[in-house]
Amino acid sequence: MKVAISQPTYLPWLGYFDLIDQVDSFVLLDDVQFDKRSWQQRNRIKGPGGLQWLTVPVVSSGRFTQHISQVEIGQSDFWKSHLRAIELSYRRAPYFDAYFPHLTKILAGHGGFLAELNCCLIEWLCGSLGVSTQKVRSSKLEEGGKRSELLVNLCRRLQAESYLSPIGSAVYLLDELRSFSNSGIEVVFQHYEHPEYRQLFPPFCPYASVLDLIFNEGDHSMEILRAGRRTSFTPDELIVAAASQGHV
Repeated sequence: MKVAISQPTYLPWLGYFDLIDQVDSFVLLDDVQFDKRSWQQRNRIKGPGGLQWLTVPVVSSGRFTQHISQVEIGQSDFWKSHLRAIELSYRRAPYFDAYFPHLTKILAGHGGFLAELNCCLIEWLCGSLGVSTQKVRSSKLEEGGKRSELLVNLCRRLQAESYLSPIGSAVYLLDELRSFSNSGIEVVFQHYEHPEYRQLFPPFCPYASVLDLIFNEGDHSMEILRAGRRTSFTPDELIVAAASQGHV
């Protein structure tokens, strides 16, 4: 059993779905502290002027320790401006009409909580791409612990033999690998290089929401997404790679 764990992101980028696609079970980490103005509440689309932000307004004043699962959307009709921006950017894309109606239905029908919206969008996007990985929210598993301890507890709950980590987590995870090895869990790190594809308004800009890919490439999206996958880094390989780039 191979597991990956990541916070539920708003309209994630390609690498997020590559992570999900590589594992048997994916945990949406929604019972950790919310980070305001993070990828949890915003992402980017490609417009005529380049990448532009779409940010979900949330209620955060006085709620400094709230979990992601507790975050309320602060403006019920925010989706109207998001859909307008998306339509202006992609209405001429080849597959816009195939996906926009369902996206509209999800955004317009959100239940008022950020995690609910993000998880619903992620589920729809996985279905649109053809990613069938089992997904579960960490708040439903009710495991305790902080940082690596929590990740290990979640992996053990799912009987994981291997944990695929987003490369951004290496900052702290490389120092805490023993907690995984003591539980018999191998840790490897995602290695993803953003592929190029047909895109409106050249030149090509990477790191937009996966919406950019599916509106432009439709049924070919998963093939393109997987083209960016490279063999995962072992911890030792990641340290060497980071050193060669002057990151350590």
